[in-house]
Amino acid sequence: MNETSVTIVRGVIAFATLFIYCRLLGKEQIKQLTFFDYISGITIGSIAATLTTNLNNRPWPEFVGLTTWVLLAYFLQWLTLRSRQAAKYVDGEPVVIIMNGQLMEEAMHKARLKTGDLLGLLRLKDVFDLKQVEFAVYEKNGNLSVLKKSEFQHVTPGDLQLPVKYQGISTELIYDGVVIEQNLKKVRLTRQWLENELKKLGIKSYEDVFLANLNTQGELYVDTYKDQLIHLTNFSDYEGPN
Repeated sequence: MNETSVTIVRGVIAFATLFIYCRLLGKEQIKQLTFFDYISGITIGSIAATLTTNLNNRPWPEFVGLTTWVLLAYFLQWLTLRSRQAAKYVDGEPVVIIMNGQLMEEAMHKARLKTGDLLGLLRLKDVFDLKQVEFAVYEKNGNLSVLKKSEFQHVTPGDLQLPVKYQGISTELIYDGVVIEQNLKKVRLTRQWLENELKKLGIKSYEDVFLANLNTQGELYVDTYKDQLIHLTNFSDYEGPN
């Protein structure tokens, strides 16, 4: 086999192997992504890439190395699920950074969190004034959970004792011009009903619809391929060369 064919074959093997291993590891690699998880994921991907392109080395040792890393990562997942102490050591623990409106300097030092970084994380939570914060917890994955003081929290319908309607997950009825029969049956509707609703919107064919969703209130959202927009909003501050 020539070099191109060997690279293609090794690439397919590495891709298939990495796919199987990622399914084995599950969503743990992206859920609560710690620094170690990040480094582990990069290393596994790097070994898979080397397995594909480094034609000077035999593939078997690299395949064994890839398998070893995946098995070790899987073992750590198993261990942290069954041992609280191991989970604390491997994943770390959340740290309270702000308590009762007061900054915990020692906790920030322990978490190696700089003041500028803390203020940036607060801004991502729509907090621009430290006076608004009652509690802030620095999570294991580097996110910040914030509890605002009562006077700065948003008013909810429950606070005003207002009745509300249930809002659940919308159901896709059409995607990319194709009717999803399974979802249509699930909401106990027919194609005839769907056709009538589309006709009311001036849509003649399913194929003209990019997406159609039905919410829990029975309202149909439809987006067609040909959107009738005169002016498109542009967030760029550079209009390009004249």
